Amino acid sequence: MGNHAPPPEPAGPRSLVRLLLSIAVGMAIFAALFMQMPSDTPTPKTVSYTEIKKLISSGGVSEARLEASAIITVLRDPAADGTAQMRAITPQQPDPTLLPLLEDMGVTVTVEEPQVPSLLLSLLPWILILAFYIWLSRSMMGGRVGGGFGGGLPGGIGDFLGGRASKPTKPSHKVTFADVAGQDEAKREVSELVEFLRDPDRFQKVGATVPHGVLLVGPPGTGKTLLARALAGEADVPFFSTSGSEFIEVFVGVGAGRVRKMFEEARKQAPSIIFIDELDSIGRTRGTGLGGGHDEREQTLNQILAELDGFTAREAVVVLAATNRPDVLDPALLRPGRFDRHVTLSLPDKVARRAILDVHIKGLPLHPDVNLDQVAAGTPGFSGADLKNLLNEAAITAARRSGSYITSADLDEARDKVMMGTVRTLAIQPDEKHRLAVHEAGHTAAAFYNPGGDPLYKVTIIPRGRSLGSTHMLPENERHTLPEGFLRVQLTTLLAGRAAEKLLLGSVSSGADDDIRRATALARSMVSRWGMDPDIGPVDLRDSEDHPFLGQQIAQPRAFADETAARVDQAVIRLLHEAEKQATHLIEGHRARVERLVSRLEAKETLDLKEIRACLDPDSTITPFAKTRKSGPLPPE
Repeated sequence: MGNHAPPPEPAGPRSLVRLLLSIAVGMAIFAALFMQMPSDTPTPKTVSYTEIKKLISSGGVSEARLEASAIITVLRDPAADGTAQMRAITPQQPDPTLLPLLEDMGVTVTVEEPQVPSLLLSLLPWILILAFYIWLSRSMMGGRVGGGFGGGLPGGIGDFLGGRASKPTKPSHKVTFADVAGQDEAKREVSELVEFLRDPDRFQKVGATVPHGVLLVGPPGTGKTLLARALAGEADVPFFSTSGSEFIEVFVGVGAGRVRKMFEEARKQAPSIIFIDELDSIGRTRGTGLGGGHDEREQTLNQILAELDGFTAREAVVVLAATNRPDVLDPALLRPGRFDRHVTLSLPDKVARRAILDVHIKGLPLHPDVNLDQVAAGTPGFSGADLKNLLNEAAITAARRSGSYITSADLDEARDKVMMGTVRTLAIQPDEKHRLAVHEAGHTAAAFYNPGGDPLYKVTIIPRGRSLGSTHMLPENERHTLPEGFLRVQLTTLLAGRAAEKLLLGSVSSGADDDIRRATALARSMVSRWGMDPDIGPVDLRDSEDHPFLGQQIAQPRAFADETAARVDQAVIRLLHEAEKQATHLIEGHRARVERLVSRLEAKETLDLKEIRACLDPDSTITPFAKTRKSGPLPPE
């Protein structure tokens, strides 16, 4: 099938050793040429020419050596400081009295012939520098330097600066669409690309052009990389996988060279797939960096844009990219002809989570008491990666107790660990523990007696992660919109812990720090984003933009007057005060039952829904509440 050049030798420790050896040889040559000094010749003491003539006139000199611009004398008797030779610079005009003086005093005179510098020795340093420069240039271009000093450096610097030709990855397990669960819509979006890659001529006969660029967007852990590998597995074509950060180096032009080589190799092996993960690391809007339009990131982005434009209709190469920040991508990447098809992978709902669990439980020994439907219902907001981590944590828990199966208790413990953090061992004083129980009982009572919110799951005062205690609620159904009534219930529940402390203990503490922060953020969104205040109305008055997937706030300059901002603040304060008043009313109306819940929570530290209902249900028998105790401030949750 033709002659093929042998594959380049991998750049590794041998190349590094050769490079260091070459540098060492060059340094040795320079040292030998310019720094070599006779070791057995004493160093003469430098004095003035007048002092030398006085010394000769006094008869203290036995020998003299005349050089082109200096005279070196050997003393008959060493000086008190041990000096045996003296040296002085002779005048530019010859001294006519010097030679007669030396002859009269019987000094043995030797004259050194002026040395004419060798042309070869003069040019040798420049020859070495030029040779090193040529060797380095050839290495940067990916060539070989054979023979000479260093013995040749195959690939080394050239692979780093120019980029080694990419090779398709070969996973040990062929990934298919069956391995991608919970993303049915995304799989349908990319499934037509499989037929294009398998038989591109069928599409080209009717003039159809399948998108060469597909952008996968979604929160972290939703399976963007897995979907790309599944597409390559279904089509059974070479898969070139890389990350955007791999193109960025210190030297400008390195990333662009790597992009060129990857696309060249993909064209040679077409039909093929190129997958670029974390595209936002190199695809951000141009002109925003410190280097203007000439920094390394923008050079790499320009090369990617040029390569995407360079595809012809007959080149069956599909470029997939993944990001969770589509809002920061350069518009040139998203125009038609480049990444013009966007596939969104969202967080899985309850049904999708159940399907993902079915994929990840293969090979895991589950106990018959495990109900995966309950696990799926109890993990709202979990991504596919989170669910895989949940099962792994449950398996670790089972192994820690030397169990042979993963039980429901192991899954519950793993879920609490993932959602709330690892259990911490803290020496909590009795008064502080009592205040903590009162605080969490307030949250629990507000969620139990206030209809319209999510149902309770459990309440605990065991420290986990950064919190000292927590009240957990799990939604029965997935919510895509948030009604105003539901949000007001959320505000009431958040502020109920502080209200319970104030009502039952007569004081508040710093334990409500996180509750107040979350309640304030929610109330501000209700007023400034969702128009839920009747006085302000439907006006966008937000101070920041939301991250499209992570929910983080990105600061933006204020676009409204200070008077309007003051009105927003007043509306937010009014909402929070109304929620706290409602929470106080609920707790005060069921005070005896809340006090019973506090006592029970102090005794057991963790209560599930059944135990919570036994304390708060109106038909339950009310037991006395322990005497209220004074307590110190509660650390932040």
